[in-house]
Amino acid sequence: MTPPALHPQAHPHLQLVPADGGFAQDLHQALRQRPRAISPKYFYDAAGSALFERICELPEYYPTRTELALLRRHAPEIAALTGPGAQLVEYGAGSLRKVRLLLERLEVAHSFVPVDISGEHLLAACAALQAEQPALAIRPVVADFTRPHDLPARPAQGRRIGFFPGSSIGNFAPAEALDFLRMAAHELRGGALLIGVDLVKDPAVLHAAYNDAQGVTAAFNLNILERARRELGAQFDPAGFVHSAFYNAPLQRIEMHLQSTRRQTLQLEHRSYEFEAGETLHTENSHKFSVEGFQALAARAGFTAGPVWSDERDWFALLWLQAPSAA
Repeated sequence: MTPPALHPQAHPHLQLVPADGGFAQDLHQALRQRPRAISPKYFYDAAGSALFERICELPEYYPTRTELALLRRHAPEIAALTGPGAQLVEYGAGSLRKVRLLLERLEVAHSFVPVDISGEHLLAACAALQAEQPALAIRPVVADFTRPHDLPARPAQGRRIGFFPGSSIGNFAPAEALDFLRMAAHELRGGALLIGVDLVKDPAVLHAAYNDAQGVTAAFNLNILERARRELGAQFDPAGFVHSAFYNAPLQRIEMHLQSTRRQTLQLEHRSYEFEAGETLHTENSHKFSVEGFQALAARAGFTAGPVWSDERDWFALLWLQAPSAA
């Protein structure tokens, strides 16, 4: 239930669009197919979103602190490129922590449009941001940003600028990444996209980032099954699945799986699915890129390469991509 303080009528800036469902349907499809795989978007219910925020604070998880440092250092340059009166659209907005560094520097933003699938988490984050910046027009959209969705009207004068931090683009298969970039190029026409990209590096660094000593990433991964139990009444032995994450070097990606420790049955809405010992449900890929390789992918979607900001170790980069003209 939406807390009363977050009700759209109480806050005229908060324009809520219902999210599409489909968890049960997609989980059945994932369990029927071989190999078994499901979209990582289902990590992000309220519990999963909270676990991800904990992951971002872990000592092994370098992307968040590296990207935050880049945003702090280069926010003035990014604000200058953005220009006055812009509408800032954040895809997969989450806690809104990173975007604050940009909003603080922008010249009188027209509006801020965070788009996220986890409605409760998003509205709570928007309420906190609204309290900090009461003059800012915040117009959240609760939706799967990878599917068709509606955005509030674009500004009459300023540009629409997209923000997609965290290297979340790496969670998409190459064809899906291209589809998203093409959609963003259309939505942001006449504007630009600022996107975070995790770069290829030592596999040992990557392994540690996805297999933290505290087990938070394991809990985050296992939350998909716990969510199925909470929301769909799924029946299974929680001890029968374990977190597995490894670097697939030929494909330049981290893979996350839920691995069955023995032969067992998972029941979902009166259907039974057999797992053999060692069989997995593939829950996430996290592709790593070179700057040049990602710019080439973005060019196929219609973007033009702009400035690039990376850290001293070249572990992570922020890329400015100019969208096609509005004409």
